[in-house]
Amino acid sequence: GGAEASVADFARFDCAEGLADHHFLERVAAPANQAQFQRKVHKEWASLRKNLPETIWVRCYEERTDLLRVAIAGAPGTPYDDGLYFFDICLPGTYPADPPEAYYHSRGLRINPNLYENGRVCLSLLNTWTGKGSEMWHPASSTILQLLVSIQGLVLVPKPYFNEAGYERQMGSPEGEKNALVYNESAFLLCVKTMVNVMHDPPEHFEPLVRAHFRHRGRRILAC
Repeated sequence: GGAEASVADFARFDCAEGLADHHFLERVAAPANQAQFQRKVHKEWASLRKNLPETIWVRCYEERTDLLRVAIAGAPGTPYDDGLYFFDICLPGTYPADPPEAYYHSRGLRINPNLYENGRVCLSLLNTWTGKGSEMWHPASSTILQLLVSIQGLVLVPKPYFNEAGYERQMGSPEGEKNALVYNESAFLLCVKTMVNVMHDPPEHFEPLVRAHFRHRGRRILAC
């Protein structure tokens, strides 16, 4: 019906009340300079509010400005297409000298070489993966927005098989491409399982997004 909420009705950036199931809830950041930390966080919030792409949604918390929850939609042309992937973010007390920490809501499924079942996210920008230059975290220039766009663009990629350490050498070879295809089929099935799980048990504050998103996309996912 026309009264049903659509994905467009769900604000891309907003503050939410309460955060009972946030992964980093028990982790309390005590910044050495509280005022400086809050200034930096609010600057990041303003940037997210203004610049988030339309396939990333963020919730912040006034009572815990060190925490964020994020939903990222998988891009067309990837095994992650049409899915919603959830991350909890924690800004350490030393932020921005040190990068944020990220936890992926895996539902116990390994859909990508960079996303572990235990929630670990391997990415140079988080200093949890090797990298050089702009791939690494730089306190003066790196941002939360850059982190989220990197997860979408560097992790949830068309051929995630090649994200595995050393496997990029196989790129373009018949065997490498065959392996990548097999990996994609398996990743896609794990994504479908993840999405069924997300539909049954959506992360707090994202229930309306999950409902609206899968009302439009769910049938296509299940048709596969």
